[in-house]
Order: sequence, then C-alpha cells, then structure tokens
Amino acid sequence: MAVADGWDSHCHAGTKRHIGGMGGRGRVVKLWKKLSLITVTALMVSMGAAGAAAIYHSALYIEGKTVESYEQQLKAAAYAIGKELDYEPLAGFQEATVNAYYHYVLQKFDVSSYILLEGDKEVCNMTPFVLANAGDSRWGSEEGYSAIQQNGGRYVLAAGRKVPVVGEREYKLVLVRDISAIYADIRNQAFFYLAVYFGTALLAVCLVFFMTKRTLGPLQELQQAAQDISGGKLERRARVGARDEIGQMAGAFNRMAAQIENQVKELREESERRKLMLGSLAHEMKTPMTSILGYASSLLHVNLKEEQKEKALQHIYEECGRLERVSSKLMSLIGMYENDRIEWEEVPARALLERVSLLEEGHCKEKHITLTYECGAEKWLVDEDLMISLLLNLVDNAVKACQDGGNVTITAQGRRITVRDDGCGIPKEEVPRLTEAFYMVDKARSRKAGGSGLGLALCDRIAGLHGAKLEIESILGEGTAVSVVFERFYPFIRK
Repeated sequence: MAVADGWDSHCHAGTKRHIGGMGGRGRVVKLWKKLSLITVTALMVSMGAAGAAAIYHSALYIEGKTVESYEQQLKAAAYAIGKELDYEPLAGFQEATVNAYYHYVLQKFDVSSYILLEGDKEVCNMTPFVLANAGDSRWGSEEGYSAIQQNGGRYVLAAGRKVPVVGEREYKLVLVRDISAIYADIRNQAFFYLAVYFGTALLAVCLVFFMTKRTLGPLQELQQAAQDISGGKLERRARVGARDEIGQMAGAFNRMAAQIENQVKELREESERRKLMLGSLAHEMKTPMTSILGYASSLLHVNLKEEQKEKALQHIYEECGRLERVSSKLMSLIGMYENDRIEWEEVPARALLERVSLLEEGHCKEKHITLTYECGAEKWLVDEDLMISLLLNLVDNAVKACQDGGNVTITAQGRRITVRDDGCGIPKEEVPRLTEAFYMVDKARSRKAGGSGLGLALCDRIAGLHGAKLEIESILGEGTAVSVVFERFYPFIRK
C-alpha cells in the first residue's frame, strides 16, 4: 500500500547510536584514574541505555496515541458522513451533482483530510495526496486500518474504514494526515536529552575524578610513607585522619612501622653491644696472652732455675684459667641474647637459696666471709638454672668486694631478691655502667680476683628474661646491695 506513487513503506525501528570510547593506548597507572574511568564508563553506559529506552518508549506511546486519536476521529466522521450519504434522491442526480454533494459533505467535517471511495473508485479527494491503491480491500475494513508512511523526511498517517450506509452503494472513508510535527517533537526531545546527557556526563566525570582522587588520596600518603621508610626514614608515619577502611589500614601501617622501627633499633643496639663486647674481649685477652707469651718465651729461650720455671708455669696456668673463664662467660652471654627460651618451673625458694649458699660455701671460707639468707617466699616460678647462675654471680661479686671477715646476706621478699655486702662499695658515678660487658670499676683488683667484667652483664640479661631489672645501691666504703626486681609479672606462688 502506498498513499502516493513512489512512496516506500515505513519500517519502525529504533535509531542506533555508537558512543565512541577513549582513543589511544595510554596506560593508566594511578589507581584513582582506573576507578574513575570504570565508574564514569559504567555511569555513562547506564544513563545512555536508560535514556534511549525512555525516548524509544515515549515515541511509541506518542505514536500510538496519535494513531488512536485519528482512528477515533475517522470512526466518528465515517458514522456522520454515512448519515449524510444515506439519501435516496441522490441516485437520480447527475454525476457532477453527486460529486459536488460529496465535496459538500466532506467539507463539513474537514477541508483537507479525507478521501471518499465508492467501491474501488475515488469519488472525492480533499487532501493534497494521491491514493495509489484505492482498490485495497483493507480500506473497507469495519474495524479500521491505519499505516504510517515516510516520504522525503515527512511522515504521513493513512487510516481507512467502511462508511456505514444503508443502501446499495459501498463507501470507504480514508483519513490522511501529515504527522511530521509529532516526529519532530520526538527528535527535539531526543536532542534535549542528549544535551542533558552529555552535560550531566561531563559534570559526573569531573565529580567522579575529583571525589575518587580525594577519597584515594590517603593511599598516596601511605605509598610515600612506605617509600620513606624503605629509604631509611624509620620514624616516618602516615598522616591519615579518615575513619574508614583506608584509615584503619593507615593505623595498621603505622603500628607495623613502629614495630619495625623498634626492632631495627634493637638490632642496631644489639649489634653495637656485640661490637663493644668483642672489642672489649680482644682488649681483655691481650693482657693475659702477652703474659702467657712472655713466660712461654722465657721457658723456651732462657735458662731458668727450677723455682723460676714453676713460677712461670703457675702464671701461665692462672692466665689460661682467666682466659677460659672469660670465653665461657662470653659464650653464655651471647647465648642469652640468641636464645630467649625459659623453662618455667615451680622451685621451692628456701631450697634454691640453700643451694646457692652451698655452692658459695668454699669461696666464703677462703675469705672468712659469713653468708646468710632470709626467705619470705615458699615457691618461685622461674628457670632454676638461670636463677642459680644469677644469684651465684651476685654472691660471687659480693664476696670479692668484702674484706676478710665480712658479711653477705641474701634476702627474698615479695617482688625483690637482694644480695647485700659490707664491702668496699662503689663510687656513685660508676654504678650506671656496672651492667656493661667487661666493665670493671677497679680493673687491677678485679683481675687479681679473677674477674672478667661479664658477671653483672649476665645477671642483667637473665633478669630481663624473667621480666625483671637490676637495682644497684652502693655507698663507698660501706657496702653494696644488688636487687632483682620483678616488674612485668609476679613470679612468686604462695600457698
């Protein structure tokens, strides 16, 4: 069917639009840019699809309502015209008169919209169009028939139906209307939506990029903090005030950085301690080794008397013994730093003090020292071997500090174990350095007594492994009291 010669039937199809993506092969490195592009792309695709669907359904609705409106108008006009054409004398008039009557009737309803058919013949055409297929039976349908055709960018609605007339004549009424304005309105709506769409998209792009960069800005701070820490700035911390997941991650990062800083600081201090200890060890070994080499050289190259030989051998023996004690204590001290495992067990307090007293009995008798103990606890939760080693070192130092006939007392009460002597005492300014490895207040007297300067360093380490610290109080010429004070936990068990 065509309304005019050369017209093609119009096929209703949605217009396809291709939205071009971002060109180029530039690689996006920043996370906030990636997230922004993903968000903007998803937003634009969803908005475009939603808008296209809305416009398409709106166009279908407007088109349907327009066709329905004109079909109702055609139905009413066909019924009214049928009443006018149901006129008996009309059959006796001449053809020119009948045609004039047809024009008269159609002009009463619309001057330029209707075409009247009698059978398959066009008898009156009030439109500027030519009906190419007047014999099409669909124009005479009682339910009505309509179609939209396109020609040269114009849209034309053609709707036809049978005219209800009583008599022998069969009439068909066709309504033809140019509805291009309706499609122009639809196009205007589409253009308006596209303008709003691109404007909104541009605003959304700016907002998404800004908000994403602002939201993920703390990650850049974390990255910079990590780079600074890896570059040696261990005190660096991430300055993030957000309370979201990024803020929590920043808090965890700062705690990790603090832990790393503490561990590195401890490793550096440990390294410095070991360097100092090894340097001190080399210095301590130099004197006995020089003495040993000297006496050995005399034995090899000098003709000595038997008494002199025995004396030289005795000196070599004593110096070798001191070297053995120094190396043994050094290995013990290094082992304490490398192995922090403690075998906890309940040890009767009195039995431990009695054992320490028994082990030091011979040493005390040599110098006529009186060793006593006072115990106010029943059981201790300690590593027995380490605690005995600690107390033996403290008692041994106290005995060395006393003159013949002196007194040494061990007191255990509450969180404190104290070893007190009435010996020579220690200058006040020397007390803070007593726990340094190889440090000795009176080096000549300490070496003569067989000391190495490692005893209190061992005691301090053992106390640390038990969650305790050493407190040293001394008055020059009156005596010294060294206490083991437990801080982190209470190691005593009372029944």
